[in-house]
Formats: sequence, structure tokens, C-alpha cells
Amino acid sequence: MADAIVAQLNEVLTWVLIVFLIAAGLTFTVLTRGVQFREFATMWKVIFSSRSNAGEGISSFQAFAISLASRVGVGNIVGVAVALSLGGPGAIFWMWLMAAFGMATAFVEATLAQLYKIPHDDGTFRGGPAYYIQRGLKSRAGGVIFAAALVFTFGFAFQMIQAGSIASVFQNTWSIPPIWTALGLAVLTGAIIFGGIKSVARITEFLAPGMAIVYLLLAFVVIGLNITEVPAAIASIFAGAFGLNPALSGTAGGILASMLNGVKRGMYSNEAGMGSAPNAAATATTSHPAHQGLIQSAGVFVDTMVVCTATATLILLSSPTVYTPGVTSADDAAALTQNAIVEELGGWAAPVLGVLIFVFAFSTILGNYSYAEVNQDFIGGGRAGNMAIRVLVVVSTFWGALQELSFLFAVADVFMAVMAAINIIALFLLGRQAVGVLRDFRSQSAPVMERTFDLQNNPDLRERVPGEVWDSDAGRRTVGSPHHG
Repeated sequence: MADAIVAQLNEVLTWVLIVFLIAAGLTFTVLTRGVQFREFATMWKVIFSSRSNAGEGISSFQAFAISLASRVGVGNIVGVAVALSLGGPGAIFWMWLMAAFGMATAFVEATLAQLYKIPHDDGTFRGGPAYYIQRGLKSRAGGVIFAAALVFTFGFAFQMIQAGSIASVFQNTWSIPPIWTALGLAVLTGAIIFGGIKSVARITEFLAPGMAIVYLLLAFVVIGLNITEVPAAIASIFAGAFGLNPALSGTAGGILASMLNGVKRGMYSNEAGMGSAPNAAATATTSHPAHQGLIQSAGVFVDTMVVCTATATLILLSSPTVYTPGVTSADDAAALTQNAIVEELGGWAAPVLGVLIFVFAFSTILGNYSYAEVNQDFIGGGRAGNMAIRVLVVVSTFWGALQELSFLFAVADVFMAVMAAINIIALFLLGRQAVGVLRDFRSQSAPVMERTFDLQNNPDLRERVPGEVWDSDAGRRTVGSPHHG
């Protein structure tokens, strides 16, 4: 009964999300004059120039790593496999499309998070949709509703998915019973997150990029060994997306299933418009709000266009015994990527990928925790509230390792949709503020990392912004400045 209710609610909310996400992506692509295309090279300059020590705070690169840790996880491995199982190869096309326009949405939400952020007593900042809803739209109630939805989604539902995926891989690879995985995850998670967001930033700064590189190298080896078959695999994505070959439909069947599953899994993976990544973006110390907007936009590209595409390609290159559109079910998704790699490289690759999936999922648990704590800070509760969030995350990782993966995905989709709907409405109402910030950024002739933001003398902003951060040096330390030590 519960499964049926969740499934029906998911279908309705998914259609709402499709409309919202497409409208947001197209609108912000137009308003920013294609920021994701025109500033593509600038994004990488900012990323590779931002690993400085931000005083007592968090650097732009560390904030990027936290969001990357949350983005690049089970959604890139299990989520892509679920999309291929239910929607066929064509689902990947819709993941690409949503990411291409979602990059503009990601720029806007991360820039707004920087613009409306506030200082925190640990030397970092707090910000995100809850903060720009309250400070930009003057709605404390709206901010609290969003924050509560995010705390449940990222502190509980998504943590269970990551834990369930780890338990599934450990059982399939090493025959480890889920209860032992649950206990181990609870202990390891607690040992790190009780050190707070700075502790998470220090670990994810190296863990997130490192795991992505190792996984991509493994995937590219498989792709390289089958390079002559890659054009046919890519062609199947387009054929499936437009119904040119009925045999390429997933188990749900047809173009509609391809679109629905591509959009759902794409959003879960890259998070553009969901309102999650801005919470990490706001924590960074940077000289201009647009810096972090560009960095988070690049994060969507890395997640979908690079990591998800690599996963999809290696699965599509596998034999029919591993993956067959319309036959392979979503219940097999947890092991689908692993089976595709093992088929090509041999049994030695199974434990290697098992470790990688663990690192992917565990780093996502850490990134999700940071989002939940930022929003708990917004709601209130002080240190007692922080402690409660940490306990919630530990409990949810334990419990999630013992649950069925398909039901966890369905529950997470519902709360993700609620969160995203609230955030996108706020983006439509405040988006022109982010456009004004971008206009200010583009108008400066200084080198990219030396551009600064003057809140008090900025004709590009349409509405007044509270000035706790941007009317002082606190939020705009530049690379190489004395503030960096």
C-alpha cells in the first residue's frame, strides 16, 4: 500500500518538476546570456585558482569539493543504472539535456547563496535557499519550510540510499551481511561528522576529486578497449530518446519513460535546482559571489556530462547477459555497473569497484550531512541542534543499510521534489539579483580571481541586500591577500 501511494505521488511530482526545471533552465540560460557556455573556460580558471587557505574559513575549492562529494555518488553509478533499466538508453539523453540547462540554474542558486550568506561563529559562513528566501523574499516561514524539507531529505532519506547502496555492494562483493555494514558505517560516520563541517571540508577536499579520477580512469579503460563500439552505444542513446528503436525501451517502456527516468535520475545526480549545492557554495570565502556560481555550474558538468556519461557508456558496451533494455530490471541496478566492468576487466576489478562505490557513497554521506547542519542552523537549536543532526545522520546510515534500495529511492524522490519546487519558485523571484552580480563580474577588467564585489555601490542589483558580509572584507578575501596567511 505504501509503495503504491509513494509511486503515484512520485509520478505527479515528477511532471511538476519537469515543467519547473525546464522553465528555470531555459529562463536563466536566456537571462545570463548562456553563462554555462560563454563562461565555460572561466569556470575552470576559478576552480584551479581557488585552493588557497581561506583564513579560518572554507576555500572555494573546499566548498566545491563538498558539493562534488554530494553530487558525485551513488547517483552516478546506481542512479544511472536505474535510469537505463527503467527508461532505456534514451534516459541518458534527458540527463544530458537537463544538465546543459541546469548549469545556468546552478549558477543562479549558488550566486544567490553567496550574495545572501551570513557569517558563522566558526569562521565560515552559512547560506543557501533558506537564507535567501528569508533575507531576499522576507519570508521566514518559507525559509523554515525549505530548511525542514532539506534536513529530512539530506539528513535522513538520502543518507539511507547511500548506506543501502554500500550494504548491497558489500554483500555482493564480499558476502558481508548488511548488519555488519550498518554498524561499521554508523561508527565511521560518527567519528568524522562529530568534528563539524570543517572536518568534512578537510576530508572531501581530497576524497571527492580523487575518487572521481580513479573511477573515470577505470571506466575509460573499459571504453578504450571497446572504442570501435562507442559510436553505436552513443547512437542508441539518441535512438532511445526519440523512440526510433522500440527495442531500446526500458522496462517501463517508451519515450515517456525515457524522459521521466532521465529527468528524475539526472536531478538526483547533479542536483541543479534542487537547492542543495547552494548550502555548500555559501560556506566559501571568496572575493566575488559569481566565483562560486561558476564553480557550482562546473560541478553539474562534471557530474553528468563526464561521470554519468562514462557510467552509461560502459554499461551500454556490456553484453546482453549484463544489460538488455526492457529486460534488465531496476532491482539489478546496484550491481549493474560493477558487472559491466568485471565482464571486461575480470574478477580482480570487482573489489576495486566495490571500494570505489563505498568511497563515492560515504563521501556523499559527509556532503549531505553538511547540508543538513547548515539548515538546522537556520531553523535554530544551537549546539544541541547540531548534535541532534549528527545523531540523526548516524542513525539513518545504520537503518538505511538494512532497507530495500528501490523503496528508498522512491521516498527520496518525493521529498526532493518538494524541496526543488520551493527553491525554484524562490529562484524565479530572486534570479535577476544573480544576473546583476554576473553583470558586475563581467564588467571588471581585472584578472578573474582579483575581481571584487562592492555591495554599497552596485547599480546592477535590483533590490537591497543585507550587508553583514559584502559591505566588509569578511566575505571577499582574494587569492594571495594577507587574509589568507
